[in-house]
Amino acid sequence: MVDPHNTPARTRPGVVTISTYLLWLFALTQLIGVIITLSTLGTVSRVLDEAYRGTEANGVQNLADITKVITIVSAVILLLLAVVLAVLGVFNNRGSNGARITTWIIGGILVCCVGGGLASGLAGGGFGGTGQTTGNGPSPEEVQRRLEEALPGWVNPVSTLVAVIGLLSLLAALILLALPKANEFFRKPKQAWEPPVPGAAYPGHPQTSGEPGYPQTPGYPQAPGQPPAPGQPGYPAPGGQPPSSPYGGHQGQPGATPGGEQPGSDRPGPTPPPVS
Repeated sequence: MVDPHNTPARTRPGVVTISTYLLWLFALTQLIGVIITLSTLGTVSRVLDEAYRGTEANGVQNLADITKVITIVSAVILLLLAVVLAVLGVFNNRGSNGARITTWIIGGILVCCVGGGLASGLAGGGFGGTGQTTGNGPSPEEVQRRLEEALPGWVNPVSTLVAVIGLLSLLAALILLALPKANEFFRKPKQAWEPPVPGAAYPGHPQTSGEPGYPQTPGYPQAPGQPPAPGQPGYPAPGGQPPSSPYGGHQGQPGATPGGEQPGSDRPGPTPPPVS
């Protein structure tokens, strides 16, 4: 008999708790990155507008607006995914294996996005990129140089540091969730087995006649004119003999007495005393 109240409580290992803290740290780094992006977006838009004004590039007059929209949308999407990871960390602490799998999926996507953006920034890409010049417009290197001159000196170092911390914290959180101790925590707990109580029926096993606790079948009155059932008074004895009498003999036999003795039986009488 299984009692769900006797199921042993699972103890959360430290690797799961640390992974949740790292997911929260990653969400914090993304929030800082969004704040930096929004605070410098006006300067970036102005530099791009001045750099491509009057050029033959396709959509030159809208390049700054397009860049602004793409930057805002990308930053918001990354922040929302980071918040989702922070919420999943709470469910990871409760032992939800589905939350852990979802964390791996979303975390893998963010590793690619953050890692790709960090690699592009370290390679000298950024807003300008390293492509070829379009028409009579400035080269990507020239655009990047103008951005670095217009932006405050702390923007690029802080942005790079925040991105590195976020990427490392996310990678460490995903690795900690895959360790053996974490696997034991997220595995479905086994219910404790309790031996059955003597005399009690096993759950799901119907009781049969003769077992302890089985209700006795009540007697039913005999219908008029119906022959008696086996075991009832008046039922004929086997072998064609008449039913036995309650006085020890058979009904219908002459001389039946209440003691069950027959007249003229050979039952010995009292023994006389010896003759001296």
